[in-house]
Amino acid sequence: MANPRTVKPAGGRAQAPSRPRREGRAPRLYCRARPIANRRMSVVALPVARSDELFGHPKGLYVCFLTEMWERFSFYGMKALLLLYLVKHHLFGDADGYNLVGAYGGLVYATPVIGGLLADRYLGMRKAVVFGGLLLVLGHLGMAIEGRQATVVDGVVVRDGFALQALYFSLALIVTGVGFLKPNISTIVGKLYAENDPRRDSGFSLFYAGINLGATIAGVLCGWLGETYGWGWGFGVAGVGMLAGLVNFLYGQKHLHGHAEPPAPARLRERVLGPLTREQAIYLGAIGGVVVIWSLVQAHSLFLKIVPGVFEPSPVLLGMHLVALALLGGILWFMFARCTRVQRRQMAVVLVFVTFCLMFFALYMQTYSSWVLFSDRAMNREALGLTWTAGALTSLGAFFILVLAPAFAWLWPRLERAGYNPSKPVKAALGLFLAGASFLVLAWSARHPQANGLAGIGWFVLAYFVLEVGEMLLSPIGLSAVTQLSVPRVVGLMMGGWFLGLSYSEMLAAALSKLSAIAVPQDATLDVAAALAGYDRLFVFSAKIGFLGGLVALALVPLLKRWMHGVK
Repeated sequence: MANPRTVKPAGGRAQAPSRPRREGRAPRLYCRARPIANRRMSVVALPVARSDELFGHPKGLYVCFLTEMWERFSFYGMKALLLLYLVKHHLFGDADGYNLVGAYGGLVYATPVIGGLLADRYLGMRKAVVFGGLLLVLGHLGMAIEGRQATVVDGVVVRDGFALQALYFSLALIVTGVGFLKPNISTIVGKLYAENDPRRDSGFSLFYAGINLGATIAGVLCGWLGETYGWGWGFGVAGVGMLAGLVNFLYGQKHLHGHAEPPAPARLRERVLGPLTREQAIYLGAIGGVVVIWSLVQAHSLFLKIVPGVFEPSPVLLGMHLVALALLGGILWFMFARCTRVQRRQMAVVLVFVTFCLMFFALYMQTYSSWVLFSDRAMNREALGLTWTAGALTSLGAFFILVLAPAFAWLWPRLERAGYNPSKPVKAALGLFLAGASFLVLAWSARHPQANGLAGIGWFVLAYFVLEVGEMLLSPIGLSAVTQLSVPRVVGLMMGGWFLGLSYSEMLAAALSKLSAIAVPQDATLDVAAALAGYDRLFVFSAKIGFLGGLVALALVPLLKRWMHGVK
């Protein structure tokens, strides 16, 4: 047997040889370490050994897969119920319900900008994910406090004030938790692969499958429980799912091989606020952020209002704009002050992909707003011998992604070897075209109802399928582009920019959905024909956005391919 290798710290003495490995055991992955000022060893991660792979991918991918699966189970389980809970339990009007869902969605995707920055500079991704997971567990469990059913007394809606405040505070916890967890778990996936590793796109497609496995189960289970046995049951199960995700991440950290550790552990232990260390100050500031977001979601107004004699700014939208301007300013400064010409162009391509993402998800996010109320009020939901709840039907999108993800993960490497793999910009353009086409399917269903006057569920299923094919072409490929084209030192911040684009998408989706808002009478029958006409107008307008975005993306393909400078 050959002598085992030794580990020699840079500038130091060779350490004693490690024990000979037993026959039949997989070889260990050795790293070169260097001493730093506080004498703690800083490990430089090397490429992952074959022994730490499973089905051709690093085992760390599956740790992230399961963590994100359970986090998305909790997130989408709650989201499947949120709008229905607001309009049915708390008796919100359509417009106010869309506003709150949009404001919450905007904030939940804006906070990753801050979470990504803090992880890049101080916490590291592991600590950020764990802290975010704890906040998410508390937030989702808090949603289970449903309180009394709202009633109408003399034309005035009377609601349970305590239950409403519990709802707002729980949403604030979830918003903050997603900010710490979401960008960093995706960034870890990118770091598990070497630059230009051909498995990267298929790895992100598999990771995306984890997201949608959780969302598929969540829509069916949480949606059905909430609408059948009580809202608290649906929200409570979502909280248990988040706890399972946190436990999985804590158990599987050994497979991340140092990719998620703090960049400078000594800085986290420095005193910055009296007895508080920098790490403690970050956590305390995040708790303060929860209180601020708690106040913002209660305003749940999306846009500036100008009433005669009154100017009322939306605090959520103004806060979003401030974050966006600060982020864009910082990125532009970095691009022109710290980047080479090639890096600057590649970073510009990332910003374009963020714009494509914004347009696509402004359409996609309607699946949790206008699509939910359309299916609840104006669609025959009987299929396969069952009457499906509107919340449970939100799982259709995730189900189709789950089915499509293995096919796409298999497809891209084969097309690459054959020389026919479309470039990332072409895939983005096709994704936008398909998003528009999905709304045309819904418009057809609204114009051609069944004999009972309701839209058919088959068209609804087809619309979801078309939309999800578009998502597979745009979203996982876009995430991969962010990790490939961004300068490594700011990849977390750029991932935050990706999610900031999603935050604007949520708000735009809510604004679009309001085009179909109707007043639902409390003691009268809904005019389904009038409702279908309103949804038809919304669906046609949304389809035009998708096709226009696809044309713009297609026109930009040659320029974007040049500026990617060979990145596949």
